[in-house]
Amino acid sequence: MRVLNFYSAVFADQLRNGRKTATIRLGDKSHKYRKNECVLVTIGYQYSPRERIFNAVIDSVEVKRVRDLSPRDIEHDNPEFRRTEEMLHFLEQIYDRKVDLEDTVTVVRFSQIIERPPTIRDRLHGIGGAQN
Repeated sequence: MRVLNFYSAVFADQLRNGRKTATIRLGDKSHKYRKNECVLVTIGYQYSPRERIFNAVIDSVEVKRVRDLSPRDIEHDNPEFRRTEEMLHFLEQIYDRKVDLEDTVTVVRFSQIIERPPTIRDRLHGIGGAQN
């Protein structure tokens, strides 16, 4: 299973609350992440313990230039941002290098995989309650 790791614990709440449903990574990562692939979403630093947040499915992987990021792309990555300039500055902080509008990024959208409560599972299988 692949891992989609985040370094900042700030993202933990955003991920758990469903406010962060995408990540924008510098460079072309289309070889690394594929649509419909299951990934483990974690938080932590390399060579350190990581916290398991949830399993997710990759909904889409889109490679584009920073200048082509939509406000929606940016908001799904970081709910506090809407503007390209904010994302540009954020990427520079994460990658510790200058990033410009012509740089390539990969927008990876994902959805959390949740377990159904037994009552819903039972209803789907016709156990107890009304059937459709």
